[in-house]
Amino acid sequence: MERAAGAAGGVDGDVNAVFRLGDDVAARFPLRARPPAEVRAWLAAEVGAMAELVACSPVPTPRALAVGAPGAGYPLPWLVQTWLPGRDGAVDDASWSVRFGEDLARLVAALRAAPTRGRTFSGSGRGGDLTDHDAWMAECFRRSEGLLDVVALRRLWGDLRDLPRVGPDVMSHGDLMAPNVLVDTGRLVGVLDGGGFGPADPALDLIAGWDLLDAEPREVFRRALGCGDVEWARGKAWALQQAMGLVWYYERSNPVMSGLGRRTLDRILADSQ
Repeated sequence: MERAAGAAGGVDGDVNAVFRLGDDVAARFPLRARPPAEVRAWLAAEVGAMAELVACSPVPTPRALAVGAPGAGYPLPWLVQTWLPGRDGAVDDASWSVRFGEDLARLVAALRAAPTRGRTFSGSGRGGDLTDHDAWMAECFRRSEGLLDVVALRRLWGDLRDLPRVGPDVMSHGDLMAPNVLVDTGRLVGVLDGGGFGPADPALDLIAGWDLLDAEPREVFRRALGCGDVEWARGKAWALQQAMGLVWYYERSNPVMSGLGRRTLDRILADSQ
């Protein structure tokens, strides 16, 4: 998650800092110290992913313009990208909006329809096997004692973690949460943070239903995508995996992000009762 370009008053991130340059351009600076060659390769991959997302997204998404070189005052490569005006979903909450649910379904369907070009999921993040995240979830449960209903959440993870895949990898945004969508009067008007666009479990982008939508719009989202029970429950599992890390990790450093994770978990638990 990055500090989202175009998100007035949005949530600060801990992966990138994005600063506006004039009306239409932003500069994005990685926040984590790594060897410059590694950062350059990472940014090159993001540039390609962002271009693929631009080509298939039904709503605007930032385009990469150039990769900057290390220099005085900043020791790593950095990225110049277009700036999208608007307010992100953490500021302009559209969780009540059925039209927003329809918009999100249209976005996810368009991303799924993009060609994978024979690629499959690679990496250690969300989008592969749920059981690969058991150790992380165990740490989250331990750190969430006193913050959350860990007994119920641990039981739910146990029920969901072994769900089978429902199909081959499809192209996915991978992080459709509130700071990464732009909203206007209850409608989706942009999507941010496209550098992770790539092949993954087809249930991954169903995270949006739990992170972004209340019950009625969530059901509209599900019906529009034609999700069966197993695929839908697997999307719930990915949302659980994501949200468990937000609450304790950001409890002190970023209360807004922590609160977003807590809201997602409340929705998941309410739906699972």
